[in-house]
Amino acid sequence: MPRTDHLGLDLLVTLDREAARPLRAQLEDQLRDGIRRGRLHAGTALPSSRALAAELGVSRGVVVEAYGQLVAEGFLVATPGGTTRVASVALHEPPEAPPERTPPPVRFDLRVEAADLSAFPRREWLAVLRDVLRDAPHTAFGYGDQAGAAALRGALSAYLGRARGVVAAPRSVVVTTGITQAVAVLGRALRRAGVTRIAVEDPGFPVHRMVLRDEGLELVPLPVDGDRLRVDALDAGDAGAVLVTPAHQFPLGMALAPERRAALVAWAQARGAFVLEDDYDGEYRFDREPVGALQALAPAHVAYLGSASKTLAPALRLGWAVVPDALLEAAERHKMLSDSGSPMLDQLALAAFVERGELDRHLRRMRQRYRRRRDVLVAALARELPLLQPEGIPAGLHLAARLPADLRLAPLLECAWADGVGLYGFPHGGVERVLLGYANLPEPSVAPAVRALARAAERAVPG
Repeated sequence: MPRTDHLGLDLLVTLDREAARPLRAQLEDQLRDGIRRGRLHAGTALPSSRALAAELGVSRGVVVEAYGQLVAEGFLVATPGGTTRVASVALHEPPEAPPERTPPPVRFDLRVEAADLSAFPRREWLAVLRDVLRDAPHTAFGYGDQAGAAALRGALSAYLGRARGVVAAPRSVVVTTGITQAVAVLGRALRRAGVTRIAVEDPGFPVHRMVLRDEGLELVPLPVDGDRLRVDALDAGDAGAVLVTPAHQFPLGMALAPERRAALVAWAQARGAFVLEDDYDGEYRFDREPVGALQALAPAHVAYLGSASKTLAPALRLGWAVVPDALLEAAERHKMLSDSGSPMLDQLALAAFVERGELDRHLRRMRQRYRRRRDVLVAALARELPLLQPEGIPAGLHLAARLPADLRLAPLLECAWADGVGLYGFPHGGVERVLLGYANLPEPSVAPAVRALARAAERAVPG
């Protein structure tokens, strides 16, 4: 049993000498809690530091430091006569911690959210992070350049140039907390440049629409057909910018046809407009080499957006935007105002990870893994659930599947989640679809997942 010392019940202070928390901190915690909860009333005189130390069997310095900290926080006041009293503070119950939001448990994860979380290269990441902590100068622990660490901006400039064909000087790279923040920062920059309307793909990623709307931009929906974005509808919308996913449209999954890529760039150049290119999973193309970034065709008009979420893991919270000169100053300003810069040590770790070739090695491994999972998923659908029609090119971390007319999306999702199958869906053009993500679905689980989805579909069909 741990040895404890007690002060009278009026203060209800108990110190545990075998606890890891220092005695001074224990005393602070208990006095602070007593004041907050109203057990110690305003104006109550506390024992002198000498008397309380003797009662508790601790050094006087422990009590002096605890009293001093609580005086600094406003819980106690020290009067000229040397008496320490409880301050007149608002008494309240401490707020309850909000319940932790956890997704419903799933047996088969078909959600479209992240790369394979089990495949995160922990050992390699730990190595670069250890080296950064060992070798980084003291200045690296400050705020640094709020547009991004110079090392990471340089590493991304070189990597994006050779891997995605992006034309980017290091100074044009702004490091962000994922693509969503990049969209927000560029939305503000567009507003500063006088843009009031921005075209968005219909269908598209709902969160980015919300972000742009919150930044004060009016959204102009642009229809998507079999060859992707209807570029011919841009002029009618009178937009000054457009947000697109040309390498792998989200959520339908096709790539922007070459003639439409050219038409989109020509539109931006003729109008003096801007294109935000969301390249969220452009590294993953399985039927051939990935198509280069649209940004290379018109660097002065196209902002390129990418992140580590689909290549490594969302937990890193690192993204980037290659920004045209006309928007760069405003983008840097709004990034600074948003959060004073992304985590510096993680930026330096990612820079080393890229420069050592670890990202290339990881992507090569993951392309093979995701291609196998996609092939197995398509085969399982054809065998177990042929009423779902897969759509889109062989790329990325998900595919869309069209539902037949007699199978409605809402009851299918309800039945699937009830059976532990996590997935999402969406309606478009009078047709309902499900999104089938395979990044976090190991190959042995693919067939059982499709069979479970087939059972859910049977229950979801009326009659």
